Amino acid sequence: MSGQSIGRYALYYTPVPEHPLNQAAAHWLGRDVFGRAATVADARLNGEALLIAEPRRYGFHATLKAPFHLAPGTSRQELESAIRSFAASQRPCPIGPMRIIRLGGFFALMPRETTPFLRSFASRVVTEFDRFRAQMTPEDLQRQLSAPLDEAEMTHLVQWGYPYVHDRFRFHMTLTGKVKAEDHGSVAQQLERLFAPLLDEDFQINAITLFEQENSEREFSAVSRFEFQRSRGGGPSNA
Repeated sequence: MSGQSIGRYALYYTPVPEHPLNQAAAHWLGRDVFGRAATVADARLNGEALLIAEPRRYGFHATLKAPFHLAPGTSRQELESAIRSFAASQRPCPIGPMRIIRLGGFFALMPRETTPFLRSFASRVVTEFDRFRAQMTPEDLQRQLSAPLDEAEMTHLVQWGYPYVHDRFRFHMTLTGKVKAEDHGSVAQQLERLFAPLLDEDFQINAITLFEQENSEREFSAVSRFEFQRSRGGGPSNA
C-alpha cells in the first residue's frame, strides 16, 4: 500500500444527529455514528451480532461516494474544502417518505417512490470527488468481487471504484446483513416496530456527511457534516 493512505473515507447521507431516525438506528445497531452513547436494542434474534455486524461497521447511512483511500498528493483537509464548496452550491435533493424493504438478502430503508433527482445527484457526487480516490488495491478489488457483478457493474467498478453507481445506483440505508429465509418474518417485525413510525417524513438530502475509517480494524464514524445552501448553518458541523 505504498503511497496510499491507511484509512478510508466515504461521503454519505445521514439525518442530523438528533433526528429520531438516527436515534432509532443507533438503538438498533448499538452505536451512533456521531459518537454519542447508544442503547443497544434488547429484543433481537439469537445471533444478533451477525445480523447487524456489517451495517454496524459502516454506520447508519446511504452511500453517495463509497469508501476510498485518499489519492496520493491529496489530504483530508483538501477533501473537506472540496465538499464545503460543493455543498455551498447545492439545494436539498428530495427523498420523500421511506419504507422498509428486503433488498436481496438484507433489510434496508428505501424511498417509497424513486425520483431521477436522487440518481442524478448521486452521480454528481461520484464524479465530482473521484479525483480524491486512490486506485483500488487488490484487497479492495477482491472484496468488491465477492458479489456477482454484471458487465455494467464491472465497468463501474473499474472506472469509479464501486459497482453500484450511475445507472446501478439505488438509494438505501442498510439495517441488517443477510438474513436467513426462516428469520425474515421475525426481523421484519422488529424493524417495523422500531422504524415504521418514523418513515412518513418528507426526507431530503440537505447535507453530505464525511465518514472516516482510521484503519481496517475500526468502524466508520462521522467526522464532519456539510449542509447545503438554504439549509441551516451552511457549513460543516464537527461530529
